[in-house]
Amino acid sequence: MSDSAPSLSSQVSDPAAEIRLAELQEKLRKLERRDWWLWSLAVVVMLLLTFAVFSMTFPGMFRVDDPFFQSSLERAVRGLIGLVLIFNAYTIYQQVMVKRLRREFSAKLDEMRVLQVRAEEFERLAMIDPLTGLSNRRVAEGRLAAEASRSQRYGSALTVISFDLDNFKQINDTHGHLAGDQVLKKFAARLSSAIRLSDFAARMGGDEFLVLLPECSTVQVGALLARLRPMETEYGGQKIPICFSAGWVGYEQGETTEQFLERADRTLYAEKRAGKLGVMELPAPVRT
Repeated sequence: MSDSAPSLSSQVSDPAAEIRLAELQEKLRKLERRDWWLWSLAVVVMLLLTFAVFSMTFPGMFRVDDPFFQSSLERAVRGLIGLVLIFNAYTIYQQVMVKRLRREFSAKLDEMRVLQVRAEEFERLAMIDPLTGLSNRRVAEGRLAAEASRSQRYGSALTVISFDLDNFKQINDTHGHLAGDQVLKKFAARLSSAIRLSDFAARMGGDEFLVLLPECSTVQVGALLARLRPMETEYGGQKIPICFSAGWVGYEQGETTEQFLERADRTLYAEKRAGKLGVMELPAPVRT
Protein backbone atom coordinates (compact mmCIF):
# COMPACT_ATOMS: atom_id res chain seq x y z
CA MET A 1 0.00 0.00 0.00
CA SER A 2 3.03 2.21 0.19
CA ASP A 3 3.40 2.37 -3.59
CA SER A 4 2.89 5.92 -4.73
CA ALA A 5 0.13 6.99 -7.12
CA PRO A 6 -0.61 10.29 -8.88
CA SER A 7 -2.03 12.88 -6.50
CA LEU A 8 -5.61 14.00 -6.97
CA SER A 9 -6.05 17.30 -8.71
CA SER A 10 -8.88 19.56 -7.64
CA GLN A 11 -12.18 18.40 -9.12
CA VAL A 12 -14.01 21.32 -10.68
CA SER A 13 -16.69 21.54 -13.30
CA ASP A 14 -15.72 22.56 -16.82
CA PRO A 15 -16.15 26.38 -17.00
CA ALA A 16 -16.25 26.32 -20.81
CA ALA A 17 -19.21 23.93 -20.77
CA GLU A 18 -21.03 26.13 -18.26
CA ILE A 19 -20.39 29.19 -20.43
CA ARG A 20 -21.73 27.40 -23.53
CA LEU A 21 -24.81 26.30 -21.63
CA ALA A 22 -25.45 29.84 -20.38
CA GLU A 23 -25.00 31.21 -23.92
CA LEU A 24 -27.51 28.72 -25.32
CA GLN A 25 -30.02 29.58 -22.63
CA GLU A 26 -29.60 33.30 -23.33
CA LYS A 27 -30.04 32.73 -27.07
CA LEU A 28 -33.20 30.75 -26.39
CA ARG A 29 -34.59 33.57 -24.27
CA LYS A 30 -33.78 36.08 -27.02
CA LEU A 31 -35.48 33.83 -29.53
CA GLU A 32 -38.62 33.72 -27.42
CA ARG A 33 -38.63 37.52 -27.14
CA ARG A 34 -38.15 37.75 -30.89
CA ASP A 35 -41.10 35.40 -31.38
CA TRP A 36 -43.37 37.61 -29.30
CA TRP A 37 -42.12 40.71 -31.11
CA LEU A 38 -42.91 39.16 -34.51
CA TRP A 39 -46.40 38.20 -33.46
CA SER A 40 -47.07 41.69 -32.07
CA LEU A 41 -45.67 43.39 -35.17
CA ALA A 42 -47.66 41.11 -37.44
CA VAL A 43 -50.91 41.98 -35.66
CA VAL A 44 -50.22 45.74 -35.79
CA VAL A 45 -49.20 45.73 -39.47
CA MET A 46 -52.14 43.54 -40.46
CA LEU A 47 -54.55 45.90 -38.73
CA LEU A 48 -52.99 48.94 -40.42
CA LEU A 49 -52.99 47.37 -43.87
CA THR A 50 -56.53 46.12 -43.46
CA PHE A 51 -57.67 49.56 -42.38
CA ALA A 52 -55.87 51.14 -45.36
CA VAL A 53 -57.45 48.72 -47.85
CA PHE A 54 -60.84 49.15 -46.23
CA SER A 55 -60.53 52.95 -46.33
CA MET A 56 -59.63 53.04 -50.01
CA THR A 57 -62.36 50.68 -51.10
CA PHE A 58 -65.18 52.13 -49.00
CA PRO A 59 -67.68 53.29 -51.64
CA GLY A 60 -68.93 56.32 -49.76
CA MET A 61 -65.58 57.95 -49.14
CA PHE A 62 -64.52 58.76 -52.70
CA ARG A 63 -66.86 60.31 -55.31
CA VAL A 64 -64.39 61.25 -58.03
CA ASP A 65 -65.24 60.58 -61.68
CA ASP A 66 -61.68 61.05 -62.88
CA PRO A 67 -60.64 57.77 -64.63
CA PHE A 68 -56.97 58.41 -63.85
CA PHE A 69 -57.72 58.72 -60.14
CA GLN A 70 -59.83 55.61 -60.19
CA SER A 71 -57.04 53.70 -61.96
CA SER A 72 -54.46 54.98 -59.47
CA LEU A 73 -56.73 54.03 -56.60
CA GLU A 74 -57.14 50.51 -57.93
CA ARG A 75 -53.39 50.14 -58.34
CA ALA A 76 -52.87 51.40 -54.79
CA VAL A 77 -55.39 48.92 -53.47
CA ARG A 78 -53.77 46.08 -55.39
CA GLY A 79 -50.38 47.24 -54.10
CA LEU A 80 -51.62 47.22 -50.52
CA ILE A 81 -53.08 43.76 -51.01
CA GLY A 82 -49.75 42.65 -52.42
CA LEU A 83 -47.98 44.14 -49.39
CA VAL A 84 -50.34 42.26 -47.14
CA LEU A 85 -49.58 39.01 -48.92
CA ILE A 86 -45.81 39.66 -48.89
CA PHE A 87 -45.88 40.56 -45.21
CA ASN A 88 -47.91 37.46 -44.45
CA ALA A 89 -45.38 35.32 -46.31
CA TYR A 90 -42.50 37.03 -44.48
CA THR A 91 -44.20 36.54 -41.11
CA ILE A 92 -44.82 32.87 -41.82
CA TYR A 93 -41.20 32.43 -42.91
CA GLN A 94 -39.92 34.12 -39.75
CA GLN A 95 -42.16 31.98 -37.57
CA VAL A 96 -40.91 28.83 -39.25
CA MET A 97 -37.30 29.93 -38.74
CA VAL A 98 -37.94 30.86 -35.10
CA LYS A 99 -39.52 27.49 -34.38
CA ARG A 100 -36.68 25.68 -36.15
CA LEU A 101 -34.05 27.59 -34.18
CA ARG A 102 -35.97 26.98 -30.97
CA ARG A 103 -36.02 23.25 -31.63
CA GLU A 104 -32.29 23.28 -32.42
CA PHE A 105 -31.44 25.23 -29.25
CA SER A 106 -33.69 23.00 -27.16
CA ALA A 107 -32.01 19.90 -28.61
CA LYS A 108 -28.56 21.35 -27.87
CA LEU A 109 -29.60 22.21 -24.31
CA ASP A 110 -30.90 18.68 -23.76
CA GLU A 111 -27.69 17.27 -25.23
CA MET A 112 -25.54 19.45 -22.98
CA ARG A 113 -27.58 18.45 -19.93
CA VAL A 114 -27.07 14.78 -20.80
CA LEU A 115 -23.34 15.36 -21.30
CA GLN A 116 -23.15 17.23 -17.98
CA VAL A 117 -24.87 14.36 -16.16
CA ARG A 118 -22.50 11.87 -17.80
CA ALA A 119 -19.47 13.98 -16.92
CA GLU A 120 -20.59 14.13 -13.29
CA GLU A 121 -21.13 10.37 -13.28
CA PHE A 122 -17.67 9.76 -14.79
CA GLU A 123 -16.14 12.09 -12.21
CA ARG A 124 -17.93 10.22 -9.43
CA LEU A 125 -16.73 6.87 -10.79
CA ALA A 126 -13.18 8.20 -10.95
CA MET A 127 -13.32 9.17 -7.27
CA ILE A 128 -15.42 6.41 -5.66
CA ASP A 129 -14.68 2.72 -5.20
CA PRO A 130 -17.71 1.06 -6.87
CA LEU A 131 -17.85 -1.91 -4.48
CA THR A 132 -17.66 -0.22 -1.09
CA GLY A 133 -18.76 3.32 -1.90
CA LEU A 134 -15.66 4.72 -0.18
CA SER A 135 -13.21 7.07 -1.85
CA ASN A 136 -10.50 5.38 -3.91
CA ARG A 137 -6.72 5.54 -3.59
CA ARG A 138 -6.37 8.53 -5.91
CA VAL A 139 -8.70 10.65 -3.81
CA ALA A 140 -7.12 9.39 -0.59
CA GLU A 141 -3.64 10.50 -1.57
CA GLY A 142 -4.92 13.92 -2.59
CA ARG A 143 -6.78 14.30 0.70
CA LEU A 144 -3.74 13.07 2.64
CA ALA A 145 -1.53 15.69 0.98
CA ALA A 146 -4.03 18.43 1.81
CA GLU A 147 -4.38 17.37 5.44
CA ALA A 148 -0.61 17.00 5.87
CA SER A 149 -0.10 20.48 4.47
CA ARG A 150 -2.71 21.88 6.84
CA SER A 151 -1.15 20.05 9.80
CA GLN A 152 2.28 21.39 8.94
CA ARG A 153 0.96 24.93 8.53
CA TYR A 154 -1.05 25.12 11.74
CA GLY A 155 0.72 22.50 13.84
CA SER A 156 -2.48 20.51 14.37
CA ALA A 157 -2.49 16.78 15.03
CA LEU A 158 -3.08 14.31 12.20
CA THR A 159 -3.27 10.54 12.49
CA VAL A 160 -3.43 7.99 9.68
CA ILE A 161 -4.58 4.39 10.17
CA SER A 162 -3.82 1.59 7.70
CA PHE A 163 -6.19 -1.39 7.81
CA ASP A 164 -5.72 -4.85 6.33
CA LEU A 165 -8.32 -7.61 6.61
CA ASP A 166 -7.00 -10.85 8.08
CA ASN A 167 -7.45 -14.17 6.27
CA PHE A 168 -9.24 -12.46 3.38
CA LYS A 169 -7.81 -14.89 0.81
CA GLN A 170 -9.01 -17.77 2.93
CA ILE A 171 -12.52 -16.27 2.98
CA ASN A 172 -12.50 -16.06 -0.81
CA ASP A 173 -11.22 -19.61 -1.17
CA THR A 174 -13.70 -21.04 1.34
CA HIS A 175 -16.88 -19.07 0.68
CA GLY A 176 -16.27 -17.61 -2.78
CA HIS A 177 -15.52 -14.15 -4.12
CA LEU A 178 -19.08 -12.93 -3.59
CA ALA A 179 -18.64 -13.62 0.09
CA GLY A 180 -15.37 -11.71 -0.03
CA ASP A 181 -17.18 -8.76 -1.61
CA GLN A 182 -19.77 -8.94 1.15
CA VAL A 183 -16.99 -8.80 3.76
CA LEU A 184 -15.45 -5.73 2.09
CA LYS A 185 -18.80 -3.92 1.94
CA LYS A 186 -19.58 -4.76 5.55
CA PHE A 187 -16.21 -3.53 6.76
CA ALA A 188 -16.50 -0.32 4.70
CA ALA A 189 -19.99 0.38 6.06
CA ARG A 190 -18.88 -0.22 9.63
CA LEU A 191 -15.82 1.95 9.14
CA SER A 192 -17.90 4.81 7.70
CA SER A 193 -20.30 4.72 10.63
CA ALA A 194 -17.49 4.61 13.22
CA ILE A 195 -15.55 7.70 12.13
CA ARG A 196 -16.45 11.37 12.55
CA LEU A 197 -17.82 13.59 9.79
CA SER A 198 -14.47 15.38 9.64
CA ASP A 199 -12.58 12.08 9.22
CA PHE A 200 -11.91 10.39 5.90
CA ALA A 201 -12.04 6.71 4.90
CA ALA A 202 -10.88 5.17 1.63
CA ARG A 203 -10.29 1.77 0.06
CA MET A 204 -6.71 1.68 -1.13
CA GLY A 205 -7.11 -1.56 -3.08
CA GLY A 206 -7.86 -5.20 -2.39
CA ASP A 207 -8.54 -5.63 1.33
CA GLU A 208 -6.57 -2.54 2.36
CA PHE A 209 -8.21 0.57 3.77
CA LEU A 210 -7.04 3.93 5.00
CA VAL A 211 -8.50 6.36 7.54
CA LEU A 212 -7.39 9.96 8.12
CA LEU A 213 -8.14 11.53 11.48
CA PRO A 214 -7.53 15.30 11.36
CA GLU A 215 -6.91 16.99 14.71
CA CYS A 216 -6.75 13.59 16.38
CA SER A 217 -3.74 12.13 18.20
CA THR A 218 -2.69 8.48 18.18
CA VAL A 219 -3.88 7.94 21.75
CA GLN A 220 -7.47 8.32 20.54
CA VAL A 221 -7.24 5.51 17.96
CA GLY A 222 -8.12 2.83 20.51
CA ALA A 223 -11.65 4.22 20.87
CA LEU A 224 -12.19 3.93 17.12
CA LEU A 225 -10.92 0.35 16.99
CA ALA A 226 -13.19 -0.56 19.91
CA ARG A 227 -16.18 0.61 17.86
CA LEU A 228 -15.11 -1.70 15.01
CA ARG A 229 -14.75 -4.88 17.06
CA PRO A 230 -16.24 -7.42 17.07
CA MET A 231 -17.51 -7.57 13.48
CA GLU A 232 -19.11 -10.24 11.33
CA THR A 233 -21.29 -10.62 8.26
CA GLU A 234 -23.66 -13.28 7.01
CA TYR A 235 -23.45 -14.94 3.62
CA GLY A 236 -25.28 -18.05 2.42
CA GLY A 237 -26.70 -18.66 5.87
CA GLN A 238 -23.22 -18.69 7.45
CA LYS A 239 -21.72 -16.07 9.74
CA ILE A 240 -18.27 -14.93 8.67
CA PRO A 241 -16.17 -13.14 11.30
CA ILE A 242 -14.30 -10.09 10.04
CA CYS A 243 -10.90 -9.61 11.66
CA PHE A 244 -8.39 -6.96 10.72
CA SER A 245 -4.96 -5.64 11.55
CA ALA A 246 -4.30 -1.92 11.90
CA GLY A 247 -1.26 0.28 12.08
CA TRP A 248 -1.32 3.98 12.84
CA VAL A 249 1.10 6.85 13.20
CA GLY A 250 0.91 10.57 13.80
CA TYR A 251 2.13 13.07 11.25
CA GLU A 252 5.60 14.47 11.90
CA GLN A 253 6.47 17.94 10.72
CA GLY A 254 8.50 18.06 7.51
CA GLU A 255 7.89 14.51 6.28
CA THR A 256 6.37 13.82 2.89
CA THR A 257 3.07 12.03 2.42
CA GLU A 258 4.97 9.04 1.04
CA GLN A 259 7.04 8.84 4.22
CA PHE A 260 3.90 9.26 6.30
CA LEU A 261 2.14 6.36 4.55
CA GLU A 262 5.26 4.22 4.66
CA ARG A 263 5.49 4.54 8.44
CA ALA A 264 1.83 3.55 8.79
CA ASP A 265 2.38 0.54 6.51
CA ARG A 266 5.44 -0.57 8.45
CA THR A 267 3.46 -0.43 11.69
CA LEU A 268 0.63 -2.41 10.08
CA TYR A 269 2.89 -5.11 8.69
CA ALA A 270 4.66 -5.40 12.05
CA GLU A 271 1.27 -6.11 13.60
CA LYS A 272 0.44 -8.72 10.96
CA ARG A 273 3.77 -10.45 11.42
CA ALA A 274 3.19 -10.55 15.16
CA GLY A 275 -0.09 -12.35 14.45
CA LYS A 276 -2.25 -10.12 16.63
CA LEU A 277 -5.69 -11.04 15.32
CA GLY A 278 -7.63 -10.25 18.49
CA VAL A 279 -7.88 -7.00 20.40
CA MET A 280 -4.44 -5.56 19.95
CA GLU A 281 -2.42 -3.19 22.06
CA LEU A 282 -1.44 0.22 20.79
CA PRO A 283 1.78 -0.19 18.76
CA ALA A 284 4.56 2.27 19.29
CA PRO A 285 4.95 4.55 16.25
CA VAL A 286 7.80 3.58 13.96
CA ARG A 287 10.23 6.46 13.66
CA THR A 288 12.24 7.11 10.52
